[in-house]
Amino acid sequence: MTKIALITGATSGIGEATAIEFAKHNYNLIITGRRSGRLIELAKNITEEYDVKVKTLVFDVRIKTSVDEAMDSLEARWNKIDVLVNNAGLASGLDPIQNGDVADWEKMIDTNVKGLLYVSKSVIPLMIANKKGHIVNISSIAGKEAYANGNVYCATKHAVEALTKSMRIDLLKEGIKVSSVSPGMVDTEFSQVRFHGDAKRAEDVYKGFEPLHAVDIAETIWFIASRPAHVNINDVLIMPTVQASAVYVNKD
Repeated sequence: MTKIALITGATSGIGEATAIEFAKHNYNLIITGRRSGRLIELAKNITEEYDVKVKTLVFDVRIKTSVDEAMDSLEARWNKIDVLVNNAGLASGLDPIQNGDVADWEKMIDTNVKGLLYVSKSVIPLMIANKKGHIVNISSIAGKEAYANGNVYCATKHAVEALTKSMRIDLLKEGIKVSSVSPGMVDTEFSQVRFHGDAKRAEDVYKGFEPLHAVDIAETIWFIASRPAHVNINDVLIMPTVQASAVYVNKD
């Protein structure tokens, strides 16, 4: 029987690469995001390349009613979700705490913490009913270290780390696996979003070294999800070779 993976934030970067990676391994997909055009294009590309089915759900993880409406719209055949990849997340702004923009703070908290909770709360009962499932939360090196001007983003990813550990405990008796992946510097739209669309500033972040690529993280997520039933990979911290910590990077 073909398995199903639900991937949030699938319109670009790690989410898009993860959808493609799971399609390669014959998973049917539920892909979600805010940009309907990108979701439709990704679904089209995947179904043309791989013999899988793709369901698109357009919603903003920050809005619980939208999450609930989208999940309630799923036909029964899509309810047997085997893997949930909580990928939707962002950084907004890079200011010292005293100069921080409250709108940036709320965007990060609402997306990275509350959004993860909203989607998980919709999917977990389905996994419990199916008596199996695997949740993979995408965290960050920022969930393990704090760095200058990263304050609220680091706080949200520390929250993801704590939630992952707590979810694993709470769902232990339900037979549901819970894992996290914490990437270092990955060349995606991440920095462009952080710098509010400043493409030049975002491009400069990755100059002088080779960062991770979205496919590197996607392959890691697939490895975690593809372990035997008795094996759970609790946590993976993955960095580019030139990065030793959140702030130490060997640039040319």
